[in-house]
This record gives sequence, structure tokens and C-alpha cells, in this order.
Amino acid sequence: MKSYYVDLHIHIGRSEKGQAVKISAANDLTFFNIAQEAAVRKGMEIIGIIDCHSPSVQDDIMAYLDRGEMVELEGGGIRYQDTTIMLGSEIEVRDPGMGPAHLLAYMPNLTVMQGFTQWMKGHMKNVELSSQRIYVPARVLQDEVLGRGGILIPAHIFTPHKSVYGSASTKMEHLLDLKGISAVELGLSADSDMAGLISELDPFTFVTNSDAHSLGKIGREYNEMRLAAPTYEELVKALHRQEERGIIANYGLNPRLGKYHRTYCSLCESVLDESETTAERCADCGSNKIVRGVMDRILNLADREMAYLPPYRPPYHFQVPLEFIPGLGPKKLDQLLRRFGTEMNVLHRTTPDVLASEIGEEIASYIVKAREGTLQLEVGGGGRYGKVKNRS
Repeated sequence: MKSYYVDLHIHIGRSEKGQAVKISAANDLTFFNIAQEAAVRKGMEIIGIIDCHSPSVQDDIMAYLDRGEMVELEGGGIRYQDTTIMLGSEIEVRDPGMGPAHLLAYMPNLTVMQGFTQWMKGHMKNVELSSQRIYVPARVLQDEVLGRGGILIPAHIFTPHKSVYGSASTKMEHLLDLKGISAVELGLSADSDMAGLISELDPFTFVTNSDAHSLGKIGREYNEMRLAAPTYEELVKALHRQEERGIIANYGLNPRLGKYHRTYCSLCESVLDESETTAERCADCGSNKIVRGVMDRILNLADREMAYLPPYRPPYHFQVPLEFIPGLGPKKLDQLLRRFGTEMNVLHRTTPDVLASEIGEEIASYIVKAREGTLQLEVGGGGRYGKVKNRS
């Protein structure tokens, strides 16, 4: 067994030929560029590239496989250098009487994903694009995914826009067969303790992923998994906690850094004070035009007063990505990567003294405090990220 760093939610902006895939994602987020960034700069050993259902993306994948620059693994997944790529798709569902929710589907290999695309074409307006609405009930989609040997993971389950709890319903069982879910994705504004207030989530493995819309955001949240090999089959076992495989740790943004952590007033753009909980009106201007934050939504849904963490729930480490570190701009980050190889090495494997000798005491101290979870933060909300306070 070996431990691997895993980020399962990375979007494609465009195909190699310029075909738009995820409209809101950066244009340089191509299949190859993502693989290169993850392998060379991030040190992410397993990644899930969403939007692999897009036919133009599949053409790119086939080209790299044909040239031998990437190879399909016997246990599922595609290998590039020291990184394994899982083929995924983010799909929007909306059942009658419910709001929209996004689901993540992963397939073991390209052939299976291509067959899935052909099925979706009959139920989707534009299968080239990311996160599109599919016009079948959520359980029909779920059955289709599982029937092809795939797995289903509800995406960013608490965010106020297009998630199971944030916009679809008060219970996941209203939308999906709970027995056919391999894990749930917490999202950038939630952590294990917050999710532990909802008993429906007790059986599930929690995953923390970046939902990256730019190369730099890859690995801002990730998981450490114990696997026998970096393959799709091993990933499935880990998510289901089988044969000693599993998630060793979740590394996620402190929820206070998330864009949707607290309720936000869309009229005066103020974020609800942290001493308040489930206010219906803005304390500053009195408007009822508020966007319910993740923390406040969870408190509204909670069916217990204290978080319950099952024995199999791994530790959740508050991870502050290097891009949030004050004073650490692109040039200094490049300097660190030239010296230490990857961001995972900087964040986890390099001693404080060696960091300080390379980048200076002040920035090194921020990185160490980020590891320890002791940085002082300003809360985020309403689509704006929180930030690290310059003096902590």
C-alpha cells in the first residue's frame, strides 16, 4: 500500500482545437495542460478531469494515446508521467419540484466514457459543453452510470447554486438512491465537522476537491488516499473503504476562505457577521435579497446539535493553498518549485528551516502556520473568497 495525493474535480476550458467546453474556465485548461500541471508543478498523483464526456476532448485523449504520450492502465485510468487521470463528467439534474444539482460521474476507461456520451446525446441539448442539464430523472442517470461500471459522487453538496442540499432538496434521498453513491464532495465552503451535523451523510466517504477553473487552482483541495496502485479500480475500493483502502486525510480550504461560507446580501454586498446564524434579512441594510451561505444552510438542515464523526472518518486538515500566502507571488512560487519540485513538496515535505533559507523567514512562517492551521483569516461569502490576514 502507498499514499497518493488525489484531486478529483478539474475542469477543461477548451479542447486542443479551441472548442469551448467549460465556458467559465480558463482557455488554457486543456486535457494535456491539466495533466502537465498536475504532474510537474502540483505533484498531484491522481486527478479527475471533468468534462471527458465532450467528444472534442475525447479526440484529444485518443491523439495522446495513439502517440504513446499517455497510456491506459489495466485497472482503469490514463497514465501521464507519474500522474493517473480519471475520466469524469459533471452533469446537472433537476427533478420535478426540486432545484438543480450537479453530479460527478467517473468511468473506468475512454471506451466506456464514449458509450456514456452517446447515451447522453439523446437526453442533452449540447453534449460538448460542461455541466449541462440532462433531461432524465436523477435516478435514471444514476442507474446508467452504475450500469456502465461507473461511480457517482454528488458535487459540492452544500453550495447555494446547483447542489443537492444547497438548491435541490433538504434530503439527498429525495433525489438519489443512497446505496448507489460512492462518496460526497463537501465543496470549498464546508468541512467534515460541518457535514457531521447531518445524519444522512454518516455512511459516506467525504472527498475534498479543487473544482479548478484555472491551472493555478488545481490542488487547492485534495485527498490523501491509501491504495495498492493508482488505478480506477483502486480508487473505487478506497471510496467504499474496502480491503484496507481508503482516504487517510482530507485537505480542504478552511471553510472561512470559501466563496459561499456565509450568507451574503446581494443588495449591499455585505457578508453576514459570524456571530449571526440564520438571519432572514441583512443586518446592514434590511434587504431580504440574501444568498444563503453554506454554514447557514447546514445549520438549517442539521438534525443534531453536535457533529458526529464516524470512526472511519479521516482527519480534515485546513489547507491554505500557496496562492493565498501573503507575499508569495508567481516569481517566488516559481523559485520554490525550482528548488523543491512540486507544491506538495513545499506544503508537506520541506522543513521550516529549509523553507526559510530559500524564501525568507516571513513567507516561510506563513507556510508553516498554514500547515498548523493557525493562520488568521477573513471570512468569505457571496461569491468572494476569504483571505489570509497579513498579520497573524
